[in-house]
Amino acid sequence: MTITPLMPVYPRCGVRPVRGEGAYLFGEDGQQYLDFASGIAVNALGHGHPHLTKAIADQAATLMHVSNLYGSPQGEHLAQRLVDNTFADTVFFTNSGAEAVECAIKTARRYHFANGNPERHTLITFDTAFHGRTLGTISATNQAKMRDGFEPLLPGFAYAKFNDLQGALALIDDTTAGFLVEPIQGEGGIRQASPEFLQGLRKACDEHGLLLVLDEVQCGYGRTGKLFAHDLYGITPDIMSVAKGIGGGFPLGACLATEEAAKGMVAGTHGSTYGGNPLAMAAGEAVLDVILEDGFLEHVATMGDRLRQGLEQMIPNHDHLFDSVRGTGLMLGLKLKSDSRAFVAFARDHHNLLLVAAGENVIRILPPLVIDESHIAECIDKLSTAARVYVPAADD
Repeated sequence: MTITPLMPVYPRCGVRPVRGEGAYLFGEDGQQYLDFASGIAVNALGHGHPHLTKAIADQAATLMHVSNLYGSPQGEHLAQRLVDNTFADTVFFTNSGAEAVECAIKTARRYHFANGNPERHTLITFDTAFHGRTLGTISATNQAKMRDGFEPLLPGFAYAKFNDLQGALALIDDTTAGFLVEPIQGEGGIRQASPEFLQGLRKACDEHGLLLVLDEVQCGYGRTGKLFAHDLYGITPDIMSVAKGIGGGFPLGACLATEEAAKGMVAGTHGSTYGGNPLAMAAGEAVLDVILEDGFLEHVATMGDRLRQGLEQMIPNHDHLFDSVRGTGLMLGLKLKSDSRAFVAFARDHHNLLLVAAGENVIRILPPLVIDESHIAECIDKLSTAARVYVPAADD
């Protein structure tokens, strides 16, 4: 047998974490790493946060799972808190971001079906988007690297250029259900929607009876210094998918919607065996407790400004390698003039700094939201030290 017991779909690196503490991971060999990847924006409270770990432990000893055949006091309570703090009137809990996006797609289609317009089933999506790895969510992107070998894909999607409002509006026809868009594309290279673009999509939805569906799986839940990225734009969606930071490391996602947008989601139209289980709800409650504390989001915004300043001051010292900084809050991207994946590997293997590569030769810098200035100084120092000795490959 040559295949590995873990299906070999990930090109895993040599770092093998066994323990985490705050902004640090520790490998099985004892190596300490500064974790500015956060499990790809998941570990919002860092590793081993006492409030989160206690909530999970206490709930695990009480009740973990019963299925959605029964009433859910835990789910009802967390859903109410989300409704109270967002645009939404109703919430469906999932186990992952991809499932949250799937629910959002179904909710949008079902809305038009309930209105007597089943032909309005097409969502307009955008190039370099990433919405997940299910058949539905890879159908929502036009990236060959995610689609090849999985055809036939699902119909019901049209593709426009990100930040090209007129190009998106030109695709509206009698089959259009709405737009599915990330306010800030993570995998695509920390590409941020312009205010004109996102506000223009909202206006078009209002004018044409369409739904604005936001994917805030990566950019939501405090990562930008706002509770959700759309708060930066002064607009609200009709439907929104969230995950990653919502559970602080515990598998959890959610689809949020207005009452109008969710009008078609009646009994029997959707479901999940594990979704909204008591253990996940305890994790979600604990994360929300911390994120909604007075001053927390302000701290994220302040640390984001400090990190950006440090990166921008560093760039001129290594302008052969670094180009510019993009993003907002603690969802920042450092654009390179060579292969970002190679530099991410170098910083990890030689300087114990964990980062995440993205499209357009961008390094994603996604630290825990609880970092302080000492962590930022350490990150900048490690980046600078790595840049001084790094030699890009000749073909970069």
